[in-house]
Amino acid sequence: MPTRGVVYVHSTPLAVCPHVEWAIARVLTAPVTLHWSAQPVDPGARRTECSWTGRAGTGAELAAALRQWPMIRFEITEEPSPGCDGERFMFVPGRGLFRATAGVAGDIQLGEDRLRAIMASSRAPEALQHALDKALGTAWDGELEPYRYAGDGAPVTLLTRVG
Repeated sequence: MPTRGVVYVHSTPLAVCPHVEWAIARVLTAPVTLHWSAQPVDPGARRTECSWTGRAGTGAELAAALRQWPMIRFEITEEPSPGCDGERFMFVPGRGLFRATAGVAGDIQLGEDRLRAIMASSRAPEALQHALDKALGTAWDGELEPYRYAGDGAPVTLLTRVG
């Protein structure tokens, strides 16, 4: 069963834009032409977003392809599909890649075993809060938030994975 998702490239140097398009095209096995706009939070940088359709796991493949350029900021979502959880990926320079399971509404979901492990290893309320923030990707969200707002009203491209 196919699934769908969105790639948000929040910030990339202009010279890397064609490489991002090629990487996405390689994963989707289809030509890709994205509409780039200025990223006001990062003067000189560009931003884009595109919706995609493909098989489950395409979001992870896209994240692996885009993390080759450590200077870009991106976010990828993959909706749940029959038999597969959804996923959310965030990448921030210097912080690296964050991956989480996502529910139908896009919320990050933590499994019972992960929650039990966090509770067992947290000796104080502050440690519990820190561990939960880490598991939820709070630091990545915080760093990407200004870039998200700067993209309001940007054009969206629709892509479909071939094969």
